[in-house]
Amino acid sequence: MTPAIQEKIHRIWDELSDFEASQSDQAVSLLMKSLCNLADAWNATWGGAVRMDGEHDNDLLQGWRVSAMIQLHPIAPDPDEGPFKEILQLWDRREIDPSFLLPMRSVGTFRTYSFRRELSPEWFESPFYRYHYGSVGTCDAVFIGFPLNQDAESHFGFYSRKTFTDEEVELLSYALRGIKWFHRQRMLSHGLLAAAAPLTPTERQVLHLLLTGLPEKQIAEELGRSYHTIHEYVSAVFRKFGVNNRAALMALWLGQSS
Repeated sequence: MTPAIQEKIHRIWDELSDFEASQSDQAVSLLMKSLCNLADAWNATWGGAVRMDGEHDNDLLQGWRVSAMIQLHPIAPDPDEGPFKEILQLWDRREIDPSFLLPMRSVGTFRTYSFRRELSPEWFESPFYRYHYGSVGTCDAVFIGFPLNQDAESHFGFYSRKTFTDEEVELLSYALRGIKWFHRQRMLSHGLLAAAAPLTPTERQVLHLLLTGLPEKQIAEELGRSYHTIHEYVSAVFRKFGVNNRAALMALWLGQSS
């Protein structure tokens, strides 16, 4: 990797650090857009993966489930449906495709895995590839897995209309390896780390506004809800994170408690 590319990545890191804790979604959008431009990718995703409790001896996916996912460019016509949504549904039903086994290699370690380097040529002729990837113009995909603990991982995916070069894969790996704090914030913002259960969409809205310092009355006005309803959501957020007040909640983002 050239010094010029490294400097561009360092500038992205600097920009990320300027975002407030409540601006997690804006920060991840900037990160994905910037890296897509550098690596010649047309789309990117972020996914938060957690390992469910229980015995997983007969489970090829070892209990791992993608509990949150966002796309840089949602695929029309419905951003909540389409290929990515259907892939997650297949994953949850444990209908195993060879591509599902790639993230299981060396699970629990920082790793990079990709389609063109690790899947057979026959896979690219399969109905699964043609429908879920080829139909939207994806020729290759590269993924970076970042473990936060033994039961939670942050994964970024990048999608290209050509085969990723070694230099592009190295760039993406380097860019996402040096920002553990950011992976941690992404998982926290969805209730996938240090929380008893994932957050609902409304709880995420309330969480982000809590982190701005707004009082509950103003949060209620911002979201068009009653004060009583917002207070219930605030209590639910505190309960899921195991905290009793806003200061303790903020401490999680500052890495002062687990």
